[in-house]
Amino acid sequence: MTTPTLETNYVFTITAKIGEVVTAGETGIGVRRIIPIIGGEVTGAISGKVLPFGADFQTIRPNELIDLEAKYAFETDDGAIVYVENKGMRFGPVELLQKLKRGEPVDPKLIYFRTVPRFETGHENYRWLMQHIFVGSAARHADRVVIDVHQVM
Repeated sequence: MTTPTLETNYVFTITAKIGEVVTAGETGIGVRRIIPIIGGEVTGAISGKVLPFGADFQTIRPNELIDLEAKYAFETDDGAIVYVENKGMRFGPVELLQKLKRGEPVDPKLIYFRTVPRFETGHENYRWLMQHIFVGSAARHADRVVIDVHQVM
């Protein structure tokens, strides 16, 4: 018997609108930043809106590797509330990461930005989100983060 191969299927896209960055400063392990999530949308096999609360809590390490942990929720078009915890990392050439920090455009293909979202909901139609592993491929823009969510099969 062989181990099953890993495959992924695209499921939906989360576009999270973001607010002004709050910086807590150097904490000894890096610079702590908090980025409010102020809305957005979900499109694809699930559609709805990102609720206007939550945040992405980041640590920027001395080598510019960014550890990310976002906590927020979205509401589906049929009224289900889905809580999201999304952990990941963003890394790339220092000059491009600094451009992103200043809100300047950078080709997303030049930045490694991957996440592992976990979902929680009490709505029966979306319980399957809690029964699978998902990975995200993300892009940071000046006013939003776009995450293509793929189900690991």
